[in-house]
Amino acid sequence: MKHIISLVKPVVLVIITFCTTVLLVFLSPPRPYSSAGDLMARSRSFILWLHGLGDLGPANEPIKTLFTSAEFRNTVWSFPSAPSSPVTCNFGSVMPSWFDIYEIPITAESPKDENGVLRAVQKVHAMIDKELDAGTSPNNVFICGFSQGGALTLASVLLYPKTLGGGAVFSGWVPFNSSIIEKIPQDAKRTPILWSHGMADRTVLFEAGQAGPPLLEQAGVSCTFKAYPGLGHSISNEELHHLESWIKSRLQSSS
Repeated sequence: MKHIISLVKPVVLVIITFCTTVLLVFLSPPRPYSSAGDLMARSRSFILWLHGLGDLGPANEPIKTLFTSAEFRNTVWSFPSAPSSPVTCNFGSVMPSWFDIYEIPITAESPKDENGVLRAVQKVHAMIDKELDAGTSPNNVFICGFSQGGALTLASVLLYPKTLGGGAVFSGWVPFNSSIIEKIPQDAKRTPILWSHGMADRTVLFEAGQAGPPLLEQAGVSCTFKAYPGLGHSISNEELHHLESWIKSRLQSSS
């Protein structure tokens, strides 16, 4: 199977669909007041996946089956679904959408629903906070997303007050104006970003993806951009295998 997520674009309606670390026991003095449960929470990782326009979270769950490395045995996955709301680019049709999208294809200059993005960011932050309250280290929290979910991933990671393990954007774009850059917390600037984009994308144009990394670098955010020749508006297994390696290299175990 070449693509995990594919795009169907009818004439009058655009709907994007389908779109652990193992607990290590060290021979070191035990920490006072640390239970086995505390150690497990600190050593586990959390991956939050945000879907694209018109999709549902559970439809993306097969993605986790590609993460076969032993480091992911203690990973908690979450695939939430966006609330349903009218979408301007789809002539007001109601569908799962994190925020409004005004036009398709999306370019670097497309208008932005910044208020809607910020409301969605609050929901994502609440999900992250819940996982941190359960004891997971922020360094082992990774936010990933495709298309609209990729754009929301970017905003959520950049506006979170703590340094996270990383944010991965697939076929996304910058969903806010440059004024938001000034509001990025210093700790958030230390969260690495992986940005992947298909060069044959006709829904979120490749230029929209390319415009992101220079803006992030100007703000002091580390961003790795990977272009995939011939890939349209979808996710390939190649991208996901690279994501697995990228996350694995950043996982931190408790000691």
